[in-house]
Amino acid sequence: MDRNYRLSTPGSTASNLVVRVPSPSAPVFTVSTTATVPSPSTSALSGMACNNSPLLCGRAYNSVTHLGAHDSAFLRNTHELTGIAGDQFFNATMALSAGVRLLQAQVHLLNGTLHLCHTSCGLLDAGPLETWLALISDWMDNNPHDVVTLLLVNSDHQSAATFGRVFQQAGLAKYGYAHPAAKGATAWPTLQAMIAANTRLVTFIASVPAADASYPYLLNEFDHVFETPYMITNLAQFSNCSLDRPPTAGSAVSALRAGMLPLMNHFAYAKVSSSIQIPDVSDIDITNSPDTTGTGSNGGGISATLGTQAQLCTKQWGGTKPTFMLVDFFNRGPAITTADNLNGLTAANTVGRTITKEMQPGAASKASSGATFIARMTRMSLVWRLIVTVVALSIVLQ
Repeated sequence: MDRNYRLSTPGSTASNLVVRVPSPSAPVFTVSTTATVPSPSTSALSGMACNNSPLLCGRAYNSVTHLGAHDSAFLRNTHELTGIAGDQFFNATMALSAGVRLLQAQVHLLNGTLHLCHTSCGLLDAGPLETWLALISDWMDNNPHDVVTLLLVNSDHQSAATFGRVFQQAGLAKYGYAHPAAKGATAWPTLQAMIAANTRLVTFIASVPAADASYPYLLNEFDHVFETPYMITNLAQFSNCSLDRPPTAGSAVSALRAGMLPLMNHFAYAKVSSSIQIPDVSDIDITNSPDTTGTGSNGGGISATLGTQAQLCTKQWGGTKPTFMLVDFFNRGPAITTADNLNGLTAANTVGRTITKEMQPGAASKASSGATFIARMTRMSLVWRLIVTVVALSIVLQ
């Protein structure tokens, strides 16, 4: 599940390109309340909201569409040119508070410690996995009626035990949901049942070499989930709802019949040069739009919006809606609207989301500098693009 940026130039090496991203331990967002948070007991569930709506409580986990933040640990920092490599404007706990329920990240081994790194730790390092997981654990402690999903890319093929020890140290293991193998992939509990049992964390890892009975809550992604194509550089490619991984599952239809959960990748890369690709933020209001009328159509006449691809995939999958939708810059669109539409939710039956002023439509966009930079780079010749990139990286990263 490697979603690579190519922040490289001819003759460069990853070891000398260190991108500084905000520390995941920084207190960027705080959830405060004066009310006592009720215990997630069976009696307390009556009339409560599960994942921000009472309508979702009685639905099976696989019958809910969960909005996901792609590369949720890597934030766009407009103060540094290298910050245009980030996939999100807001951190993981802010994403959860805004309604995102799937957090994806890539994990590497650095000096014996699992780190959140993209492509390599010499290129993008967002710190230890344990630190990030501890923040999510704190968030779940304060939000006992929410089911959260993690999707971690095991880039260096570490064992389930290596991950399991980190989950225990971060305080997340207590929430881990162990999917009973005997039931098969189709028998998922309701959100209410998961909350009542306090097994509210579903963790997929792509992939673990072998299952470990000591950590049954660490699920091998491709035993349970299939994905659509993700290396999108042309918005017209969002018309593709075919199975990309795992190839052993055959087709999307075959995977669905086997009870696998569909993950719809919906994020694009912009080509700055033949060797540099970064998250496409210049088209993000089209890409993440809930529109299904074709308003967001590109030059080829194929709508690139999140809403349209979700509608298209649902149709191609015989009425099965995406269980997961993975997007960049989750607040734009806003992407949560498409998830709400698929789940049959409206403002009248959703509660508890925290949408900051900066996240709202019309707010001064953190995307502006990145989009302007890309536009300027696109107008330049290839030679000058490479020169500017190399100089910028050498100045910022030395």
